[in-house]
Amino acid sequence: MFDPNRVCFFDTTLRDGEQAAGVNLNADEKLQIARQLEKMRVDVIEAGFPAASPGDYKCVQDVSRELKNTTVCGLARTREGDIRAAAQALAQAQRPRLHVFIATSPIHMEHKLKMTPEEVLAEIRSGVGLARSLVQEVEFSGEDASRSDADFLIKAFKVAVDSGATILNIPDTVGYAMPEEFFKFCRKVILGVGAPEGVIFSVHAHNDLGLAAANSLAAVKAGVRQVEGTINGMGERGGNSAIEEVVMAIKTRADYYGLAVNLDTRRLYPVSRMVARLSGVGVPPNKAVVGSNAFAHEAGIHQHGVMANRETYEIMRAEDVGCTPAVMVLGKHSGSHAFRARVESLGYNLDDPQLAKAFAIFKRLCDEKKEATDGDIEAIIADEIFSVTPEYHFELKDYTVHVGSGLAAAAVVLLSGDKELKDAATGNGPVDAAYLAIKRIIKIEPKLESFKVVAASERSDALGEAQVILSHKGLKAQGRGASTDVIKASVKAYVNAVNRLYSVAAAREVHLNGD
Repeated sequence: MFDPNRVCFFDTTLRDGEQAAGVNLNADEKLQIARQLEKMRVDVIEAGFPAASPGDYKCVQDVSRELKNTTVCGLARTREGDIRAAAQALAQAQRPRLHVFIATSPIHMEHKLKMTPEEVLAEIRSGVGLARSLVQEVEFSGEDASRSDADFLIKAFKVAVDSGATILNIPDTVGYAMPEEFFKFCRKVILGVGAPEGVIFSVHAHNDLGLAAANSLAAVKAGVRQVEGTINGMGERGGNSAIEEVVMAIKTRADYYGLAVNLDTRRLYPVSRMVARLSGVGVPPNKAVVGSNAFAHEAGIHQHGVMANRETYEIMRAEDVGCTPAVMVLGKHSGSHAFRARVESLGYNLDDPQLAKAFAIFKRLCDEKKEATDGDIEAIIADEIFSVTPEYHFELKDYTVHVGSGLAAAAVVLLSGDKELKDAATGNGPVDAAYLAIKRIIKIEPKLESFKVVAASERSDALGEAQVILSHKGLKAQGRGASTDVIKASVKAYVNAVNRLYSVAAAREVHLNGD
């Protein structure tokens, strides 16, 4: 029920967030994130764009089937096929919402849609009307609203309300707005629509100029009561409004906003880490709210102030966002119950077979090192449990490398079903040589767009996590691999990326091999 004194949060990490370049979350990864978002009490989860691909359709279907307390949303253009696909994907949702959009700015209507304003209004009427006949709750977005004529957007919203929409979204699609300007724009639109009681205005801001959170908060001050965004601000181009930043601004400055939120902020940090690991998009140390330095104090004068009174330099507590140090140390003598408890505290929900597999890998790791950090455990889960794609093509069986003066050689053995494939190559280093050997095996030449290796924790014996992004025939896929041996981690990451590349290609009906 609509409460004018509360701000709702609409998470689009699984839809808009996944549009970030190189991000390909598989079905298990998406479901893990959705479960944690529901535990965090996010009001709405936009699980995908069902008409866009079979993978998006399945994600919306899976999330609809799984979640019981959170509204599940599917995106659709005003086209009949989009709307019916979204409604079918949402069929098993306890609380379904259909999110219909069409562009309303002059530049989009003329150059992208090639439609007149009158034709756009007719599309809104038919699209929203159809959506409302299929589900109870319909949201309408005027794409590129911030560059739209305010009077035309008001007309569009009035048509949407008359056709059955109860949520009206004002997107700053290209991150063009300035906060003070956007406040006035949103205020004019809200007052101009004069919507009946119960209609909620929403905002969806992008971060192209670094103003997504500021514009979202300006919209809230103007009367908007739903904020759309993603975890860590993940998304295409400069990203989306970061939910953790907006919610903590509203909570921290309750004296200014005077508004309540339902979201459990103590889960922000674990969910942020999960999304970062599963997506391969890291969180900068100085990132507001969830960065590793967000609550660090190095300057002497700051340290002295914090020791005297935390409020001298801390406007919010680390505990409020779930950033608390682990007390219990896990090692080779730890049992499965302690391991399960730690996994759950990190924000992961594993079934019994997944937990057993992760625990077995954890035990083997503890034979190599005395203690396992939270980072090591998260690396095991992300890279050994969720990295396998349903369309699994290749599995790393073995590899060897030899490094000499100025030359390296590598031999790699992959499994494809019950077939063993092997080849060797030389390169300018062991990783390069291994990657060239893999290319010879798979008989395609994907381009390496990005390669990095990071430690899972600050300890010298931490697992090394490799992340790669490959591209081929216009498709991109990211892969992960973890091991105490960084070369092995790098090879595993490449094989994982190849598998994901095949998954993306299958979803888009692209043949990677040959023409």
